[in-house]
Amino acid sequence: MPEHAAKHGLEIAVERHREVAIVRCRGRLVAGQTEHFYHEVKQLMPHHRQIVLDFEHVTHMDSSGLGSLARLYVSGKSAGCVLDLMNAGKSIRHLLGVTHMMSVFQTIGENNIRMG
Repeated sequence: MPEHAAKHGLEIAVERHREVAIVRCRGRLVAGQTEHFYHEVKQLMPHHRQIVLDFEHVTHMDSSGLGSLARLYVSGKSAGCVLDLMNAGKSIRHLLGVTHMMSVFQTIGENNIRMG
């Protein structure tokens, strides 16, 4: 059963499977909401070898959201946890591309097909 948490319009649902946690996000990953996102995901790292961030319903991400992703990547690498990104919309893929961060994340398509 997923766990739900909402803060300032960002909703996070976590599905835990043996070594994988799927974090489904809904809303805007922007300044004022990123710390909650960061802490929710970071607490999963000691218990899971892989964390998949499902951004299908993330409508906007700003530089603070990008910074949170970068921090999570570094934390995951230190904890031996792989951080993957799934269903990122066009604007988020563009932001990751412009900042050369797309290559940092394994990107999973809608049917769990690796795309990068």
